Amino acid sequence: MNILNEGFKPETIEALKSELSASKQLYKIVPGEENSDEFVNFYFIGMYEGREVIYDAALYTLRLHHSSELYEIAEHEAAKKFPNFKGIHYEEDENGNLKPLSSEEEEIGWFITEIIMDMEEDETVKVQEFVDIDTNHDFGIGLDAALNVEYIDDKVISKFVKAFNDDTLKLDDTLYSFQSEEEDVDDE
Repeated sequence: MNILNEGFKPETIEALKSELSASKQLYKIVPGEENSDEFVNFYFIGMYEGREVIYDAALYTLRLHHSSELYEIAEHEAAKKFPNFKGIHYEEDENGNLKPLSSEEEEIGWFITEIIMDMEEDETVKVQEFVDIDTNHDFGIGLDAALNVEYIDDKVISKFVKAFNDDTLKLDDTLYSFQSEEEDVDDE
């Protein structure tokens, strides 16, 4: 074990234990703009190779995982078709409004959207629940997991941490594909 990694140090673990005990929670949310009802980054204490360690966990919905996979494939296809493609970057003007994309970025954006829509329609990409462990993480042990739930909330996180630590976590190995949710449009 790398003792330089703060997530393995007994004093860091004890500090988190005290915090968790005071909050009566099994985990501590890591503040961040990425946290949403479909993705949450949090710390919890668990065992690894017979000793306590802090897990730096990212838990997300299977729907979000599916969307990420679709987007990654579509970006890859865009990079093959558009040699100058380096990603679409949105910029804000001085009033905080998004600046218009260049015509090439606009074309790439439409290309990516069409690829995603085609893959969704054909159910090209299928995903399943998973847990990935990263023992070379910069803080503790990294843990990425996707669950087939509508949203990530306290109940889902607590159940996950308890099942993970009790070694009773059962993952659904069914392959799922999702469709983008259509915006409701009034016909008025």
